[in-house]
Amino acid sequence: MLPESFLKSLQGLPGYDPAGFERVHAQNEQVTSVRLNSDKLFEIGGHPFLNDTQGVPWCKHGVYLNERPSFVLDPLWHAGAYYVQEASSMFVSFILENIMPLTHGKIALDLCAAPGGKSTLLANHFKNGLLVSNETIKSRNAILVENMTKWGSDHVIVTQNDPAHFKRLPHFFDLMLIDAPCSGSGMFRKDPNAIKEWSEQNVQHCSTRQARILDDSIDILKEGGYLIYATCSYSFEEDEKMMDYISSISGMQNIALNVPDEWNIVSTESPLTKSVGYRFYPDQVKGEGFFVSVFQKQTRENVDYFNSIFNWDLISKQQQALLNAHFAIPENYILINHQNNMLAIPRYFEMHIKAVLANLYVKKLGLNIGELKGNDLIPAHDLAVSNWENIPYQTIHVQLQTALNYLRRADLELEGEKGWKVVCFQNIRLGWAKLLGNRSNNYYPNNWRILNY
Repeated sequence: MLPESFLKSLQGLPGYDPAGFERVHAQNEQVTSVRLNSDKLFEIGGHPFLNDTQGVPWCKHGVYLNERPSFVLDPLWHAGAYYVQEASSMFVSFILENIMPLTHGKIALDLCAAPGGKSTLLANHFKNGLLVSNETIKSRNAILVENMTKWGSDHVIVTQNDPAHFKRLPHFFDLMLIDAPCSGSGMFRKDPNAIKEWSEQNVQHCSTRQARILDDSIDILKEGGYLIYATCSYSFEEDEKMMDYISSISGMQNIALNVPDEWNIVSTESPLTKSVGYRFYPDQVKGEGFFVSVFQKQTRENVDYFNSIFNWDLISKQQQALLNAHFAIPENYILINHQNNMLAIPRYFEMHIKAVLANLYVKKLGLNIGELKGNDLIPAHDLAVSNWENIPYQTIHVQLQTALNYLRRADLELEGEKGWKVVCFQNIRLGWAKLLGNRSNNYYPNNWRILNY
């Protein structure tokens, strides 16, 4: 039952149809959608629930599922071949294709990133750029690190900072996505428990918090840089009112998009500045409640200094020679030693990454290759699930039951020569195992293993 005060607050909002809105919430229909990882291609035709699907119109890699399966029983989900993401929020893909189709040398920030749905989307779009994915809350940050690792991108930095900390990097980012903490009314159909937490007071609290986040972070955009502001709330105070607030910030200009009418996405204007945003209603689109707007920074201040003094430890020539004996690192990366591991860093962004390390608390950086012990390379799990085509050691292709046993971190019966092997299911890598003759050691990360199925 939707709160009467909530329904009253929606009266008069653009596109709101009381009868249709209440009817779709009463039906309690669950819409399930996933977004495929464009860097981890697999044969969809043989997949049990992806072979007969409808595409999400505003996201070329998004698909609707006919029913919600048990994702925990699909090794490809664990391997980051796709992400279970709400369809309306995939509209960010359409925005990026329109405002920034070319991303070479561009730097993006997902300021409120956990659990990682929009960051994985950004990682695919900015594959020729650099992505900083930030989450303030420690427990949620751990989930973000896991999801970004499984996604396999090597050009992502995960940070754990308050938005105010990013002031240390003025005029640094070409794009900033703020998927702002909100009252969550857009998720009422998907998460009925969210209804109990909704209140007018919480809406006001979230609106105030959203303004603070914007004040703390807006200076980090470059001249010409874009802000994508989004919520999963229907409330005027968190949507249209915030568009007026952003427009009141010096140099910020609203950007309108050419959205096809047949998508049934509602265009809305803020009352003071006539800024344009986009509302998603579940009775009109196949998705949940969502709001998004786009702005561009037109001016800049004279000072753009940020501290980039950070000295890291490059691997030695001896380490490089030992590593080369196992496999060749692409030329556009530099290798550093970090906490007993070797990390591959995109060479093009070396100074930018140093600036991030000098000014922010970094939880994940580049691609972890592993560590050298004597002449042996002990490979990191990150390398196995990365998007790199060439990695060391041989591949073992396994069937579904063996793949699930591997993900449970159970004992394995694998055949082959002794040594490290990468376990692969439907041409997607799951992780490492080591064959020892009469047994195999399972090296899937213990804290990510399947506990029950």
